[in-house]
Amino acid sequence: MCMLTIQNFCDRYAVSRSTVYRLVAAGDIPLVKIGRASRIKLEDADRWALSLPGYTDRSDAA
Repeated sequence: MCMLTIQNFCDRYAVSRSTVYRLVAAGDIPLVKIGRASRIKLEDADRWALSLPGYTDRSDAA
């Protein structure tokens, strides 16, 4: 299972930290706590991104 840090998520989807925490509070993205560390499952992040209008999966681009 691949996990993203909050910073990884911000970099990958070009959003701010406050946006991430708003998405978590709204229940749009589940946050996983590992000790004191917060992580987001990659599949949850991708599911959220694909639900956005006009978003296309950029992982195939190369």
